[in-house]
Amino acid sequence: MIGTEHLQTIVGSNAVDNDGDKLGKIGNVYLDDRTGEPAWATVNTGLFGTKESFVPLATARLEGDQLVVPFDKATIKDAPKVADDGHIGDDEQEELYRYYGLSSAGYGTEGTNYAGTADAGTSGVGTQGVGSERGFAAGNEAGTVGHDTSGPTTDNAMTRSEEQLRVGTETQEKGRARLRKYVVTEQETVTVPVQREEVRIEREPITDANRGEALDGPAISEEEHEVVLHEERPVVQKEAVPVERVRLDKETVTEQRQVTEEVRKEQIDTDGDGVTDRG
Repeated sequence: MIGTEHLQTIVGSNAVDNDGDKLGKIGNVYLDDRTGEPAWATVNTGLFGTKESFVPLATARLEGDQLVVPFDKATIKDAPKVADDGHIGDDEQEELYRYYGLSSAGYGTEGTNYAGTADAGTSGVGTQGVGSERGFAAGNEAGTVGHDTSGPTTDNAMTRSEEQLRVGTETQEKGRARLRKYVVTEQETVTVPVQREEVRIEREPITDANRGEALDGPAISEEEHEVVLHEERPVVQKEAVPVERVRLDKETVTEQRQVTEEVRKEQIDTDGDGVTDRG
């Protein structure tokens, strides 16, 4: 049974399911006007805890510094939307109880079970008595935060709270890089040595050594002599050969970015005769 003595433990603690899986942090706790006991709590879900969903405390239990609720995260995230503004109306409560499969009759949410007007519902510390005005029991959103002198858990001090920034990071796609291979044609000139044969006429005088060959044949005649000439020509062949490997790689670069956001904090003023602020 979750009682008012557990408020400071509940607020800001982690909510987990029956398997111990984390559901989110407890944001605010709402008290029942009739009994003054905790009835509902909000669980911060979604990215960076930006969404709050209501869960009933009637079926919850404390285990150490964690609040165990018998619902999974998907169920809690899909709960009916109720503005976390310090007020839960009768119709909103009825819808929440039906969603979680609970009977509202057993929790003081019908007819005269209220200790107030017919629209009395759930309220927190800081409300004046009972009725349709409701406030927070504890939390970090708009509304009465901490202990007021009219609340049921009042002692001789009040709690001052303030918001703190908790900034994280998420990864998102920035762009894409790709390699593309295509063919270009360019002119390349290579110098190749080639050889060719040319005709050269050599004349030699008649000597005793060649006289026999010179007189071999008729004295006067017509004659032809043919010589075949050769030359080299360039022959081009092309061959595809690998020259290098190109790949894409990624590196992580860390840079500092400033995040600016407004935060609220409570201030406590003193009023009365003979009051000295020693803080």
